[in-house]
Amino acid sequence: MRIAVNTRLLLKGKLEGIGWFTYETLKRITKAHPEHEFIFIFDRKPDPSFIFSDNVKAVVAHPQARHPILWYLFFEFGVYRVLRKYKPDVFLSPDGWLSLRSKVKSVAVIHDLNFEAHPEFLPAHIAKYYQRFFPRFSRKATRIATVSEYTRKDLHERYAIPLSKTDVVYNGANTLFKPLSDAEIRNVRNEFSDGAPYFLFVGLIHPRKNLENQIRAFDAFKKASKSDMKFLIVGAKHWWSTGLTDILDTTKFREDIIFLGRKDMESLVRIYGGAHALMYVSYFEGFGIPIVEAFHAEIPIITSATSSMPEICGDAGITVNPDSIVEITAAMEKITADNELRNHLIEKGRNQREKFSWDKTADALWETIEKAVIADR
Repeated sequence: MRIAVNTRLLLKGKLEGIGWFTYETLKRITKAHPEHEFIFIFDRKPDPSFIFSDNVKAVVAHPQARHPILWYLFFEFGVYRVLRKYKPDVFLSPDGWLSLRSKVKSVAVIHDLNFEAHPEFLPAHIAKYYQRFFPRFSRKATRIATVSEYTRKDLHERYAIPLSKTDVVYNGANTLFKPLSDAEIRNVRNEFSDGAPYFLFVGLIHPRKNLENQIRAFDAFKKASKSDMKFLIVGAKHWWSTGLTDILDTTKFREDIIFLGRKDMESLVRIYGGAHALMYVSYFEGFGIPIVEAFHAEIPIITSATSSMPEICGDAGITVNPDSIVEITAAMEKITADNELRNHLIEKGRNQREKFSWDKTADALWETIEKAVIADR
């Protein structure tokens, strides 16, 4: 069998959520199925580390998919030509984009419909592009994989996609994340937070991540508790807002809010393990990989009671209304004052994390690929 794959998000040193999904699943699938041929379609010269095994052939399609017009040209002309040339049995797209011109059977992995729920968090022209094309991609796909039951139902309710056409393929998390010893925690805190305990946020700095309210809650927590707690923020500043700047300019505790930018995996593992708790009070997530990473690091979690986050977190964290500063602050106070609750949540996290692994993700995605290939035979 020949399988073509959209690998445009495999970018050396720049893997984000969907990029990691692509990397972790394809690395496993290609090695587990040496009897099949894989055509990886990049939009630029690929790094050799992404050619996972001898049954992978890298092809570069043009133009580079950097903005809406080029997205369209890349998939409707570049990818289309590759599919015509290699005549694969199925086309897998880990980011959900398809070539609407192609008649090749396809699997679209659709992570979320955040552009439908919160178009205000995207530039208007990008939100409109997604809103125009993702219903068409969803109908075009032979099968769809979603990373949560929430997204599966969202597709059904918004686009009338039959539930029978979709499979839930949960994300995994890197098993490098682990709890640290007391000595290791002290070293991490000395390095990153001036020796103080800290709340941790990990993710893109983007309006959807609700950092403004989390900082407001941290400000209220500090005023009430008089603690030396810090707030560490790990992530690239892709979508910095004036609102965030205003909050940082007015908070009394600006020096306790530390932006670390992107961090390599070794540093990230240590930063997770040294944290007092993970703050992941986003407005909307299709999955929320940092939640599972926190399970492995064995730190408690405060997250949102919206979209997929309650599904992924289960009863292993405190869920709050992301619009409520009072609720977020109360959760921070509770998770700091109640050590019994902390230990209870950490134990629940050990159980919840067993649902999610990249091995399980790869196996489930392969099952979806097989279903697509035999469809309508």
